[in-house]
Amino acid sequence: MIRCIIIDDEPLALQQMEGYIKNLPYLELVSSCQCALEAKEIIENDKIDAIFCDINLPELNGLDFVKSLDNPPMVVFTTAYSEYAVEGFQLNAIDYLLKPFGFEDMKRAAEKIKRRYDARRTLQEVSKIDEDDSIFLKTEYKIVRINISQIRYVEAMSEYLRIYLADSSRPIIVLLSMKKMEERLPSRTFMRVHRSYIINLKMIREVSKNRIVIGDDIDVPIGDSYRDQFNAYINSKFLTK
Repeated sequence: MIRCIIIDDEPLALQQMEGYIKNLPYLELVSSCQCALEAKEIIENDKIDAIFCDINLPELNGLDFVKSLDNPPMVVFTTAYSEYAVEGFQLNAIDYLLKPFGFEDMKRAAEKIKRRYDARRTLQEVSKIDEDDSIFLKTEYKIVRINISQIRYVEAMSEYLRIYLADSSRPIIVLLSMKKMEERLPSRTFMRVHRSYIINLKMIREVSKNRIVIGDDIDVPIGDSYRDQFNAYINSKFLTK
């Protein structure tokens, strides 16, 4: 699923876009924001693949907002003013939707996002193939080597992460964001299932209601924003008659 947010200060425009996204099965709406500052906080703390951003926004306009992002998601600009189109494309926008636009216009822009997203995922999976399956992390004034396959789950703790390993009773604590960790771990094995948790899918013992049981003594909650993606994974592995 392509995780996206909408940014528009007009409630009716937000409502219309929400309806369009619900009819595009490969898009997952994480949040609808009425200002760029609200959206920026979400992007800095969560994994957002794409944004549909109005240009005329209060406090910080859409163009300046995208310029302010260190590593911006894929962007589709929306506006009623065509004169912004050139500057929008100079920022490597995926597309530019001129208001008022309909579902077919939205669908064409979304399909461009999906093509770019699929291409990036392919490159990421290739780049994550590592012969020794390891990463290096700084913790307690030293650098330690961790075998990725030994990670049971990762838990966010303010600005720090607790990394729990299969071969250790004590977690490794590192100063790192969940977003960075999620980007580094291979998506074929690891999944973010909650704002505060990434799990090793191979470590799942059972799933009970809104909890995932890992090993014998750990259960992890499933967040509302991540439930559909997790359920899709379970359904893909589900054995029936």
